[in-house]
Parts: sequence; C-alpha cells; structure tokens
Amino acid sequence: MRLPNLNALRMFDAAARHLNFGRAAEELHLTQGAVAQQVRRLEADLGHKLFHRHARGLTLTDTGRSYHAPVRQALALIREATDHLAPAVQRVTLSVPPSFASKWLVPRLPEFEARHPGIDLRIVAEESLTDFKQGGIDIAIRQGGKPQESSLNSALLSLVDLVAVAHQDSALTNEVSPDLTDLAQHTLIQDGHRHWDLLLRQQGLTATGRVLQFNQTALAMDAALNGQGIALVPRIFLGSQPLAELWQAPRLGDQGFYVLWPSTQGRAKTVVDWLLRQ
Repeated sequence: MRLPNLNALRMFDAAARHLNFGRAAEELHLTQGAVAQQVRRLEADLGHKLFHRHARGLTLTDTGRSYHAPVRQALALIREATDHLAPAVQRVTLSVPPSFASKWLVPRLPEFEARHPGIDLRIVAEESLTDFKQGGIDIAIRQGGKPQESSLNSALLSLVDLVAVAHQDSALTNEVSPDLTDLAQHTLIQDGHRHWDLLLRQQGLTATGRVLQFNQTALAMDAALNGQGIALVPRIFLGSQPLAELWQAPRLGDQGFYVLWPSTQGRAKTVVDWLLRQ
C-alpha cells in the first residue's frame, strides 16, 4: 500500500480533533467540501471507514480512532523537525476545546499579541486531553472537574456557571423569571456535555418540547443565535453576542475550566499567567 497524501492526513487529523468538517476547514483555511473530499479519498485509499457521519457532526470509527493516534504523533514529529530548521522563537502551543477557542480565547488574542509580541502562540483546538510530549503541547485548557494528575500543574481559570440563553428577540425573553419547568416546555439545544439532561433528571423533570443535539457548545450557541431554541452554556462564552439570559443553573460542584501545564518553563508560564488574569 502506498503512503497516504500528507495533506489528506492533515485534514483527517483536524477532522478527528474537531469531529466536524466545518471546524476542521476553518482551522486549515479551506472549504468544508475540500476537507470532506480529501477524507473520503483517504478512506478509499486505505480501504477503511474512518468516520461515522451524522447530521450534526462526526464520530470516529474504531479504526479511525486507532489510526488517528499515530498519525497525530507523526504530524507532530514533522512539525517539530521543521521547527528546528526555523529561526529560534519563543513558541508556545496551547491546546483548548474548540468552543472555548472560538467563544472565549480568539476574541482575546489581539490583546495577548500586543502585550507579548515576542511569543508565537499557537492554538490547537481539540476536545480530548492531550499527551503533552507526543502532541508537542505546552499548555492545555480543559472543562471538567478539578484535575487529579499529580504530574501536572493546574489552576482554575473559571468555574462553569451555566446560563440558559435564547436570541434576544425571541418571544421567550418576554416570560417573567422562567424556571426549569417552564424552560422544559420549549425547544432545548444541548451540547456534548448534556447538561440539560443532567439538570432535568436531578429535578425529576422531562423535556416536553424538542431537544436539538449538537456535539459542541459553539454550535449550540449558534443555533440559539438563529432563534432555534434555548441553549445552556457557560457564562464566560457569552461576550457581546445578542443572547438573552433566561435562567441561571445551579453550580455543578467543582466543574470548571482548568489550565494544565507540565513545567514552569518561562515562555509557558508567561502564557499561563496571562490566561489567569483574564
């Protein structure tokens, strides 16, 4: 079997990290169709299906999952080897969930670049917790409970304060102080964290309206912006978007956004300090 095309492997890697052809295309500055086509060709060349296609995203097949790990490692080695040929720079690679990247981090990057022009900050958008060494990652941000990894430094960036939101022009905004029972009668938009399911189950409630399911919070927010229903999202993602807050969810223990890093090397610590000041 001949070796696959390197560009096809890059597109497969991006699609596997985002579990979405559109988000992979944005990262690679390509069209969604181009990414999907290259992945289909790669599957044909390999003779194996790498993804299950769904209406609102992708999931890796067992073959795709086992293939992605060494492919990602190989691409990281190629990048590292190429970087050694380039002039020395203060380069830091930050791994973040895709929705955190688009809704929180990207709007703040101009301020970081202005404050730290000597640091080349590279963003890798991915859901899973990475292997820092093999993935070439200096810092990671992850959503979940307080990290327990003893080999990593960690710091809380923000607790997850969930708010129910809808488009500010939605008729839902006319309801006075709706509670969870009221919201459950409308169309709910749920992301991969399935917080609606959790909160309704805790209160012994069932959604009587439709439930739209997306695999990423950013997509759920986009659906709410389009007036498709009520999304339950972290408050820190809202920014200046035209979304109206309808309800504040109870806090989920120590669930938060945590910064993780394996060392205190100077350039990485500078980025960590900046993140924690935001």
